[in-house]
Amino acid sequence: MTDLTHVELLWLEKQIERWIRFGRPADEQILDRRRRILSFTPGSVFGFVRWAANDYGTIASRIDILRAVRTSEACSTIPYVRPGADILLRASGWPKVKHVLQMIDIVEALGIDPADAAPDYWRHVHSRLAVGEALRPYTMARHKAWLLRQRLDP
Repeated sequence: MTDLTHVELLWLEKQIERWIRFGRPADEQILDRRRRILSFTPGSVFGFVRWAANDYGTIASRIDILRAVRTSEACSTIPYVRPGADILLRASGWPKVKHVLQMIDIVEALGIDPADAAPDYWRHVHSRLAVGEALRPYTMARHKAWLLRQRLDP
C-alpha cells in the first residue's frame, strides 16, 4: 500500500507534542516509547496537532485538518507528514487552535466523527478564522446534505 500518508508523532512531556486529534489510521508503527508513525489511506481526513514549549511557556501551537492523498495527486507539504496532504484547515496560535478544537467538539456532540464531516466545513472554518469572522457550527442538516452529495458523486 504505497498510497498511504504517514504522520510522525512525538510526545516529549511539556516540550514537544505531536498527536492526532481525530481520524482513522490504517496502520501504526511504534518506533520507541515516544515516537510512532500513523498511516492513513487516500481520502481519509484527520486532525494533526503540534505543540511546543520551552522554559518560558508555549512557543508554538498549531492544528491542521488534512485529507490524505494518492501519490499521483497534488498535495501540500506539511512538517512530519509524508508525502504531504490536502490542507482543509490550518490554524496557529493558541486562540485559533482552541477555537478549532471547540468546533471539533461541536461536531462530536452531534454524534458525528469529525473525520466524516464535510471537508467543505473545515475549509469554511479555516476561511472564517483567517479573516476574524464568526464561525458557523456544523449542523445535522449540513451533514445530511454532505451525505446526499456523496451518494450523487460517482
